[in-house]
Amino acid sequence: MASGSGTHILALPFPLQGHINPMLQLCKTLITKGIRVTLVTTVFISSSLQIQASTTSNLINIETIPDAATTTSEGDVYQVFINNFKETITQGLPRLIEKHKQSSYPAKAIVYDSVLPWTLDIAHQLGLKGAVLFTQPCTVCSIFYHMKQGTLKIPNEDEGSDIMLPAMPPLKLKDLPSLIYDIGAYTALFNLLIDQFSTYRDADWRLFNTFDKLEDEILKWITSEGPILTIGPTIPPLHTDDIEYGLSLFKPDAEAYLKWLETKENGSVVYVSFGSLVTPGEKQMEEIARGLVESNCFFLWVVRASEESKLPPDFVLEKGLIVNWCSQLQVLAHPAVGCFVTHCGWNSTLEALSFGVPMVAMAQWTDQTTTAKLIADVWQIGVRTKADENDFVTREEIAGSVREIMQEERGNEIRRNASKWKQLAKEAVSEGGSSHKNITEFVIQLSGS
Repeated sequence: MASGSGTHILALPFPLQGHINPMLQLCKTLITKGIRVTLVTTVFISSSLQIQASTTSNLINIETIPDAATTTSEGDVYQVFINNFKETITQGLPRLIEKHKQSSYPAKAIVYDSVLPWTLDIAHQLGLKGAVLFTQPCTVCSIFYHMKQGTLKIPNEDEGSDIMLPAMPPLKLKDLPSLIYDIGAYTALFNLLIDQFSTYRDADWRLFNTFDKLEDEILKWITSEGPILTIGPTIPPLHTDDIEYGLSLFKPDAEAYLKWLETKENGSVVYVSFGSLVTPGEKQMEEIARGLVESNCFFLWVVRASEESKLPPDFVLEKGLIVNWCSQLQVLAHPAVGCFVTHCGWNSTLEALSFGVPMVAMAQWTDQTTTAKLIADVWQIGVRTKADENDFVTREEIAGSVREIMQEERGNEIRRNASKWKQLAKEAVSEGGSSHKNITEFVIQLSGS
């Protein structure tokens, strides 16, 4: 507890739920080791945060930076968002650091999201050390690293040849992050993920939200490019009452869904969620709905309020329950849940893996396609849906994938693999485990810096 001896750090997440959660959980872990933490965000983002009751989260000091007076409006919606956030932080972070220099506990370092590499320059100029946190799988990070270095050759889709990269399984074109093979679709996001390596070698620490045995070979390779610390999976420990991350951009529904789950047999419910950003089209939403009905399984489906209008008007919930948002951790931990239909976001994947829940990998875009490959073919803890010639996943494919896990012999093998990885994830963060050791080492180095 006292190993951090009051050392003060700042933490700067990229303001999306999938980036906030791992940063926040890392901060909570550091607090238990005696580190003082100030979470930095903008006034606008802070006003959107749902602060949940959480003992450890309440120990995190949240400080806001005023939003920039002038904002850019040129480019696509992602480019505008990225530019405005960068302008706000670039103007406000130096003032915040200088303010803390006059306090009793001046900050020694800043932990920042990997897609904010320019944060390191600000920190170093003002005498702080910088720790970069990567919130995607190391495999995905390595692919973008190869793109940055110019060592990844993208084949034509017609070639069908394997893509061979160091320490990775053979990859097909559609196993790469979609931003790479769907060139030009989201240029701003592509550049954001390429540029995260612009200061990679200059960072004082490189933290990865994964664990050693999960991505063993690729971790060994990337270590040759500079020392790293694996600190994942960054999820709240199940054995405590503090099971929530503590901050959310969405407000969970009332806990009626937990009472609904209590009425179901163990392993009988399919949980369906596509995260906080994915927006399937109306036709795809109908295929999901029909597929869930055809599977003949009970299902709990998270459909954000903004997406409800896409549901078929004649959709009847005989065996299902739809909610606008929920505590995913509580749902995945519930014994009634036997399968997770997921978009393969990295947080969702790590959560399901840590709780031993098999997955139907229905990747949508960016890093999710590569994660789906890992889920199905490398870790073998799920099945990957196949899209048709129009890039839709049909109801038949969805129903068949769900039944494969819930009802067929293949599902038993997947459940055994999921149970194995659950144990390995638990070992990594337990005392003496690889991630536990790395976090302890990080605290020691912070305190001595």
